[in-house]
Amino acid sequence: MVTTEAPARGGLLLRILPPSLYAGRASALVERSALAYSRAWLVFLSGFLEPLFYLLAFQIGFGKLVSEVTGPGGQPLSYVAFVAPALLAASAMNGAVFDSTYGVFFKFRYPKTYDAMLATPIGPLDIALGEIAWAVLRGGLYALAFFGVMSVLGLVASPWALLLVPTALLVSFAFAAVGMACTTFLRSPSQFDYINLAVMPMFFFSTTFYPLSVYPEPLQYAVQCLPLYHAVELMRGFSVGVLDVSMIGHVAYLVVLAVAGVHWASRRLSGLLLR
Repeated sequence: MVTTEAPARGGLLLRILPPSLYAGRASALVERSALAYSRAWLVFLSGFLEPLFYLLAFQIGFGKLVSEVTGPGGQPLSYVAFVAPALLAASAMNGAVFDSTYGVFFKFRYPKTYDAMLATPIGPLDIALGEIAWAVLRGGLYALAFFGVMSVLGLVASPWALLLVPTALLVSFAFAAVGMACTTFLRSPSQFDYINLAVMPMFFFSTTFYPLSVYPEPLQYAVQCLPLYHAVELMRGFSVGVLDVSMIGHVAYLVVLAVAGVHWASRRLSGLLLR
């Protein structure tokens, strides 16, 4: 007697989660996004050029008015070397947030792309992981290009600076996960102002352009709660090769943020798409 049985599902998540939630096909969404952007590659330049213009402005203009700034470990840095790692973190954040908010919102609300995907062997967690993975890939490309510019300008002073790109991937992952989760609450394009209301102050106040010590003490505690602050401090330490125990806390903060964002985004998508 011949019997036919379904093959065992490989992988830890595939064994734990039900097929309706996760089918292990998140890579299909990355492939779809790559094909969709293959004819709109100029969009990628926007996320790279903005921090590049900032960097060149500080290199040529404002940076000449500020001689030195106290960097990690108390060592003096040129102002451009102080700002460059922060702009790299901001570039990774912007690329991830753009894809995980604007891109996800319009696919979710208007052409109902995700509803069509659920008619295939793809679950809500696949959608969340696939979209986040694409945002991480985009943020990583920005980081790699920006790191090349830093190298050309002589702003890479330590072998530890090679960890800036992997750090940028972690930053992109954290912001993409939280950005996608937040996007599921938006009802109209006008509500993207709330996203900008969170991102822009974070960009300017997360020690991007000034050391933490310039803020009043109560404000310092508020700044230290911002996700971009932890990304900037991590990047700045690697860029000059000054490592300390606080870096473990920065990494842990971003990892927890990423995991919480993925969980939150997948639960929201499950509730909205499978109801």
